[in-house]
Amino acid sequence: MFNDSGWTADDLPPQAGRNVVVTGANSGIGFEAAKAFAAEGAHVVMACRSVERGEDAKAAIEADYPGASLTVRELDLADLDSVAAFADRYATEYDALHVLCNNAGVMAVPRSETADGFETQFGVNHLGHFALTGRLLDVLRRTSGETRVVTQSSMAHESGEIDFDDLQHEDDYDKWAAYGQSKLANLLFAYELDRRLRAANAAVASVACHPGFAATNLQYRGPEAEGSRLRLLAMKARTPSSRRARERARGRCCTPPRTRQSTAASTSAPAGC
Repeated sequence: MFNDSGWTADDLPPQAGRNVVVTGANSGIGFEAAKAFAAEGAHVVMACRSVERGEDAKAAIEADYPGASLTVRELDLADLDSVAAFADRYATEYDALHVLCNNAGVMAVPRSETADGFETQFGVNHLGHFALTGRLLDVLRRTSGETRVVTQSSMAHESGEIDFDDLQHEDDYDKWAAYGQSKLANLLFAYELDRRLRAANAAVASVACHPGFAATNLQYRGPEAEGSRLRLLAMKARTPSSRRARERARGRCCTPPRTRQSTAASTSAPAGC
């Protein structure tokens, strides 16, 4: 189900004293989420595949908010060893984690495989974040107060099917079918994680969100990987309408069937992180 509350980043309460991890924080929605949290005083760990691009994004946020508290850490969701190293380092450096934004992803790219042999969209969008969340769950649970895991899904989940006979799309690869499967997996993961956390009486909320169409680098990576100049130009031509689309989609979140009542839970993360 969807909530359309009209919530914006302006509604974000003060975040001083809170630690936030945002994957893919160097561009797009991840960058905007990191900036919004930092603007309200949170310490944001920008988990980026490219440390260089992460540092550039950090500098851009600091230019707008000179007092921002930001750290860039390497995280390659296509490599489970990198996921483990990131989580281990985080647990060593920090005692608490208040919000985990599972944001990074790829969309409609030609078939390739992760370092561990998984189809890239399923491996990055779902399995990488699944592993990251699992490795950070102890930190989330021991953090005082209610904490939150926000998983970026998409309306594309409606066309997705989990193909257990060909989970890695080795026999028949369709880039949009693979993307839909990964986004459905994101949503099912968020729901099941929430169910299990409730059953364990854990003070951790698990929610999923749909950002709507947004003019981010995600739109261009598929055409660039295919070498399709025509598709790339077509995607760029669509971006002027993205602001209107974002306005229509703002605040629309895919939430578990039983909505949490905690004010902290409903305001601790920007829509779309």
